[in-house]
Amino acid sequence: MKNIFLMTAAVSAIVVSCGTVQSLVQNTFPYTASVLVSTGVPADKEVSSTSTATNVQTWFGGNNNAKIKDVRISDAKISVVSPSGGNLSAIKSVKVYVSSSGTGEKLVASRSNITTDSSSLNLDLNDTGYLDEVVKSSGLTVRTVYELKNQTTSDMNLKIALNFNSVPAK
Repeated sequence: MKNIFLMTAAVSAIVVSCGTVQSLVQNTFPYTASVLVSTGVPADKEVSSTSTATNVQTWFGGNNNAKIKDVRISDAKISVVSPSGGNLSAIKSVKVYVSSSGTGEKLVASRSNITTDSSSLNLDLNDTGYLDEVVKSSGLTVRTVYELKNQTTSDMNLKIALNFNSVPAK
């Protein structure tokens, strides 16, 4: 009985320590983009909005020598900033692309057939492989393409929140 208890304690310690080490070496860094949906935007037509990263550039500053690797998208969310109490019921679909100087555009997240009246929604992640080159290059840009089900009655401000994960490079 004593051996079983010791074995269980040892296995638990190993599992906890592995999780701790992984959380210490894995980096998560955020990026947010603002999207204005004007009242004049027609329904059933894709509209594009582009914004340049400032907070990701603060992390790496376009530094190709940044000591990170294996950068992937880990989370993507769209939410209504204004009007207060607004919801996503007018949004039909959304696609989020990232690119930077000298790199091609990559679709990182999307959602179609949106049927929610919630104020926020997690987007489906696309497996784009590693995004090291995009994130470490200068001028990281996020392009959001959205389509409305119907025209909005007032301007709507949306926030696209992306989280990237990476591990330290040697």
